[in-house]
Parts: sequence; C-alpha cells; structure tokens
Amino acid sequence: MSHGVKTIGILGAGQMGGGIAQVAATAGLQVKVFDSFPGAIDKCRGVHAKSLGKLVEKGKLNAADAEAAAGRIGFTQSLDGLAGCDWVVEAVVEDVKVKKDLFTKLAAMFPDERVVLATNTSSISITEIATAAGSTAGRVVGMHFFNPVPLMQLVEVIPAVQTRGEVVERTLALATAMGKTPLKANDRAGFISNRVLMPMINEAFYAWMEGVAEPEAIDGIMKLGCNFPMGPLRLADFIGLDTCVHIMNVLADGLNNDRYRACPLLKQLVTAGRLGDKSGRGVFEYPPAKR
Repeated sequence: MSHGVKTIGILGAGQMGGGIAQVAATAGLQVKVFDSFPGAIDKCRGVHAKSLGKLVEKGKLNAADAEAAAGRIGFTQSLDGLAGCDWVVEAVVEDVKVKKDLFTKLAAMFPDERVVLATNTSSISITEIATAAGSTAGRVVGMHFFNPVPLMQLVEVIPAVQTRGEVVERTLALATAMGKTPLKANDRAGFISNRVLMPMINEAFYAWMEGVAEPEAIDGIMKLGCNFPMGPLRLADFIGLDTCVHIMNVLADGLNNDRYRACPLLKQLVTAGRLGDKSGRGVFEYPPAKR
C-alpha cells in the first residue's frame, strides 16, 4: 500500500522532532516543523546543518542532496502553519494531558480523516491518546522513532484499539519510505522496546545502589560480556534520567505491578537535578566540551 504522503507536519523541534524532520526531508518529503519556542527552532536548524554536513563528509549523502533536504524543511511557531499537511507526527513532551490536548486540536484542524495523526510517544497508551481525536480516533497511530533518528533503523508501529487497518499499513509504508525498518507492537505499556529495556536499566541502578559494583564496572561488564554497544547506566544518561523515571512509572501503572517502580537511587539523582547528558551530569559527568 502507498503511504500517499507529500507533506508531513512535525510537532516539536527538539531532538526527536528535529531528527524525524531531517529523515523525512532526506526521503524527499516536504516538511513543516512546529514549535512555539523560537530558540528551539534556531537550535533545530543548527542541528540539521551539522548532521547533514556529517553525512556528506562520510559519503552517505552528496552535497546537492543535503542542500535539497534542508530546503524542504520549513518552520512555524503557529499550529496554523501546518495547514496543507497530509500526515502529522507529534513529538512533544511525554505528558499524556499535553498530548491529548494537542490531538483534540489536531482533529479539529484536520477534518479530513485521510490525514493521519501519529504520535512518537515511547510509552504512553496510544488508545488513550486516540480518545482525544473523538470520532476520528481511527486515524491515530503510534509511530515511535528512536534516538538519534537519522542513525537508528527501527520504528515501532503501535495501533490503538481504534486504529483502522489501512492506517497501520500506510504507517508501515511511510516508515519504509523514510529508510527505516518498521515493526509492529501491540498497545501495552512501554510497547516492546521500553518494556524490555527500561527494567534492565532500572536493575543496573539497583546493582549500583546495593553496592554490587561501581557504574564503570556495571557498564563495562555489560559491554564486554554481553556485547552492548553502550552500558545501561551510560544509556540512561543519554536518554535522560527523568525520562527513565517517567517510563518506569508508566510501566508500573499500566501493568499494575510495583516491580516496575523506579529505583530509589535513580529517583534521587533526578531530584538532585542530575538528569544525564542534558544537564551535564547524571551517573557520569559531561564537561561542556563533550556535550
């Protein structure tokens, strides 16, 4: 099935939204990126220039194609600037109320049910988000990209209970056209990736808290003994410790099982403002030159 997309709208110019925009533009789609903060838009432009430049340097993209991709990306600080899009991907903060409020607005903005409303949530119920679209909930779908989007191959495709079958097929086709490998997951807390990954990360924090080993040893053992490209504690810093706590809470609530509650040490670091890469310190420290 053809995805039928010419212009894609991205809500959020942050790390995920910006990455999705770049991949979509590189695949030949027209892209409109919405963010209400001008600083986020300026930063996103800079990230695109740097990222596309690196792809050219590595011979993965020629200079003309990189310039054309950048030219296909437009930015707007108004939701109305997304008019004319025939597919929308939401990539805003992982907050169910924020997302539902946004999907209510999107459903009203795009009355044509052929316009798919996708969410990049990594853990929140797609079925719950879809309820915000009212009678058009059948066009809502989970389209979970992975960070960094230009490099990571996977897209988790998660239908809500309400999602129409043809919407799922179009989502699979679009992800493939964007150079990704889409794999379907059912709408359960954490889907597949975070259902498996986050408890492992959480257990690494318990191992540290209980004195089993220091962080360097925990990560080293998992890298050298289990062939992980990045240790679980380093990965937690990359993801964001606050995001890890949030996803563990989603798992605990969604699966009704307290064994998924975040490790006390993990929560303590978040309380102290040690969020990982983005704050300069989490489990490990990151001098400004290395961020």
